[in-house]
Amino acid sequence: MLTVRRIPASTRTSPSAIRCASRLASDAYFEPASEGTSKTPENLTPRQREVLSKALRVDQAGELAANTIYQGQHFVLGRDQKVGDVIQEMWDQEKRHLKVMNQLQRQHHIRPTALWEVARVAGWGLGAATVLMGKEAAMACTEAVETAIGEHYNDQLKDLESFPQDHPSIPLLRQVIEEFRDDELEHLDTAIDHDSQKAPAHALLTAVIQKGCEFAIEACKRV
Repeated sequence: MLTVRRIPASTRTSPSAIRCASRLASDAYFEPASEGTSKTPENLTPRQREVLSKALRVDQAGELAANTIYQGQHFVLGRDQKVGDVIQEMWDQEKRHLKVMNQLQRQHHIRPTALWEVARVAGWGLGAATVLMGKEAAMACTEAVETAIGEHYNDQLKDLESFPQDHPSIPLLRQVIEEFRDDELEHLDTAIDHDSQKAPAHALLTAVIQKGCEFAIEACKRV
């Protein structure tokens, strides 16, 4: 049986350290446009351009799905004294992620996935359905989804190591992905702290959700 794989904390920057920093990489997309936030490199090979296109297409769809998962959870649990504020905080971070990914999609001239509406509806349904199974199941959903996203972002960072770094958009993109990966893994830790592993049939539930995420990632790369 598949199990959810946690990514060691040693592979990422401490989220609390990032929050204490005076500036986040993604702040650049909320400031006046610069070459790094408005232009795409012209010297990428066809293979590198394909890798970039697939990566940002998946990232944009993934952040949309994450938004609607938390929206679905908040619809049911928003007033819950124990987890309502926790869900809202994670959802607020995902809203920021999606805004930045939308800008990256336009900046690098990436075609959005044709599965956009599927991701939106499926995300909301997954969030709401797991909440109806209980608070622990909702957190198990977060644990599984954020594990898959964290691993996906790590794979992207490895791919970007071979890209030319002379255009400012590529180093910035790497920093943004690192930031978002750390946010997602912080959500994973938050889910575990809020009893995700006490969910009924935890191993089966997280394995099914994570496998679904992996399938969705591959589908959005292609469609």
